[in-house]
Amino acid sequence: MLAIGSHCSSTSTTYNTLLRELQQIWTDIGESEAEKHRMLLELDRECLKVYQRKVDETANTKARLHQSIAAKEAELATLMAALGERKINSPLEKTVMPLKEQLASISPLVEDLKVEKEERLKQFTDVKTQIEKITSEISGYGKVINSMSSLNLDENDLSLRKLSEYQTHLRSLQNEKSQRVQKILEFVNEVHSLCAVLGVDFGKTVSDVHPSLQETGVGQSMNISDSTLQGLNQVILRLKTERKVRFQKLKDVAASLFELWNLMDTKREEKFSFLRVTSILGSPESEIFEHGALSLEVIQQVSSEVERLTKLKASRMKELVMKRRSELEDICSKTHIEPDPSTAADKSSALIDSGLVDPCELLTNIEAQINKAKDEASSRKDITNRIERWLSACEEENWLEGFNLNQSHYSGGRGAHINLKRAERARILVNKIPGMVENLISKTLAWENEKKKLFLYDGARLVSILEDYKVARQQKEEEKRRARDQKKLQNMQLAEKESIYGSRPSPRRSTSFKSMSEYHSNGNGSVTPSPRRKSVGGPNSDLLTPRSYSGHQNGYFKGTRRLSTGPLNFVAIAKEDIMSFSSVCGSDPESPPKA
Repeated sequence: MLAIGSHCSSTSTTYNTLLRELQQIWTDIGESEAEKHRMLLELDRECLKVYQRKVDETANTKARLHQSIAAKEAELATLMAALGERKINSPLEKTVMPLKEQLASISPLVEDLKVEKEERLKQFTDVKTQIEKITSEISGYGKVINSMSSLNLDENDLSLRKLSEYQTHLRSLQNEKSQRVQKILEFVNEVHSLCAVLGVDFGKTVSDVHPSLQETGVGQSMNISDSTLQGLNQVILRLKTERKVRFQKLKDVAASLFELWNLMDTKREEKFSFLRVTSILGSPESEIFEHGALSLEVIQQVSSEVERLTKLKASRMKELVMKRRSELEDICSKTHIEPDPSTAADKSSALIDSGLVDPCELLTNIEAQINKAKDEASSRKDITNRIERWLSACEEENWLEGFNLNQSHYSGGRGAHINLKRAERARILVNKIPGMVENLISKTLAWENEKKKLFLYDGARLVSILEDYKVARQQKEEEKRRARDQKKLQNMQLAEKESIYGSRPSPRRSTSFKSMSEYHSNGNGSVTPSPRRKSVGGPNSDLLTPRSYSGHQNGYFKGTRRLSTGPLNFVAIAKEDIMSFSSVCGSDPESPPKA
């Protein structure tokens, strides 16, 4: 105000000076008082207009300042509302200051909020762009959002709360995208594995689902839509079905191949090229991962080999039939079963040569007979094992009889103790023979009741063989008993005669001495005894076992197998013979004979 007052004072001094100069000029000119008054009034009016114009301009400036301040305050409020900021204390509140200072104080706040809005808007744009992109990928459109106009951003709400909502939504979409990408990669890897096993073009397979699965170009992302997932799932199901079909087909073809190999005794070198197929079939279908393991080429290769071997089999069918028949006879021979005569070697050969029978049918028939013989052998195994133990016991009985007939076994010769131990074991085993026979008969009858047929051993019924053996054994035991009784009676009669007529040389003693005189030297100092006398029983008392009995019954096997158990001599009989011989020689009955 002082400056304005001093300025007005200076202006008034200048004005008065100019007015006096103007009046002096008018006086010099000679203007009238009226004219001077008129011109002064006109001068006042002009000065008033200038002042008025200046006042108007200043008032307009003030109004504009008020308007600018109001606009800034409105903009400040809008920005604060958009950014979700708390109300900022305006520097204009509770303060009286010039308008220009008010405008200068509010403008920085507005500019700062504008910068913050731009940054916030950029954050919203980035988040919304990612949301739109992922949404388009999930939906399957695959369009990349590049323009803000397509984002449909609401600039009136750029608050942190809204931004947080968008970010939460973005994270949810990113998780879903990650899960979909992971699922698609798993599907693609499974498709790749299946295509490799089946020998199918992987690129074409996945391209048929969506091109982006094979190649992703610039600006193009992998399609992760529901249709892609469904397409891959359907492809996997189709490939698994194809794998199952091919595996079964390869299995069937390989089964024919293995059958032909076994049938034709294929060499290992010829099988080497198909070891891969063998290893494949040894694994479950779901665990086959080898490249091209179930390709059409592999199946075709096996099929071609089967076709080749089938043609070769046709030319060698007769040889194969004879071989299988020989195998059947071998199995039947081991199990003492009579083979089916309808497929005998001579009959089969004649049928094949005449062309009346298909060799394949004949071979199939023989195969069935082989399987039947194997089943029969399996069911007879327990009984056949018992038969072998019985026959072994009979052989030991036969050896024991020969051992008892040999008088030199009491000598202390080399290895005598071994034979004595064997003889002791043989006596124990021989005593078990009747129990073996009874048990074998009961087992055989149980088998016959179960199978509803007779148990034949080399063509003869085993029960009949065993019953005959029991009868023969009883007869032999009776003959031995009678022989022992007769010998005792003879000894008693001899003793009575000696008591009546006195002791005198008997024919038996003379014969014995004669026999002793017939001993001769071999030149090496040893003496060869005369042939020992026969024990009771004789050859007519031989017992028939399946090995000898079957020779009378079975017409198929050419060779007969006769096992004669020989006479059943016990230790007592042997000792009686030795005592009799020793009495003639005058030696101790309990001491062994000397050579």
